Amino acid sequence: MHAMQYELTLPADYDTDIVRARVARIGHRLDDWDGLGLKAYLVRERGWHGSPVNQYAPFYLWNTVEGMNRFLWGGAFQGVVDDFGRPAVRQWTGLACSEGAGSRAAFAVRRRVPVPEGAELSVLMEDVAGETERLAGEDGAVLAAAAVDPHRWELVHFSLWEHDTSKAVGDVFEVLHLSAPGRDRLRRGRQW
Repeated sequence: MHAMQYELTLPADYDTDIVRARVARIGHRLDDWDGLGLKAYLVRERGWHGSPVNQYAPFYLWNTVEGMNRFLWGGAFQGVVDDFGRPAVRQWTGLACSEGAGSRAAFAVRRRVPVPEGAELSVLMEDVAGETERLAGEDGAVLAAAAVDPHRWELVHFSLWEHDTSKAVGDVFEVLHLSAPGRDRLRRGRQW
């Protein structure tokens, strides 16, 4: 599993209904994308759940590098570039993924944290995998995943929720659409 996200921070007075309309118009295009586990079309608005910004920030879990690369280099990502400019695209290597009992994702929580200096990596990653499993077991959880960027030594925790997100710590987003053609093929449990 590979995780990927880009963030498009928008002006404070930006009408996020423009993003909502864009997702309603084109979100279905990845509903059958080969190699994609899931794409959560995410938005947050300044002042909502403590967000300091208006932001469009899709989050992806990929089953294959080929699917991810075809998205980035095969033309689909060009629409984002044409509409918003070329954002930095963050990528993380998968650590763990667990399904929850929830069915419809309405909210997402993303938390990025540095890997602590001096941490025993095997112990830390086992703890991260355990936390992913714990989150997925919470009431209302749809899915939880964790990944690491070993260049920046950064962990990302990502979870999808039907409703209340208080069981997860991080930035809260509204899920506008979920494309999940390969969600059933995302490897479950720890990834090593």
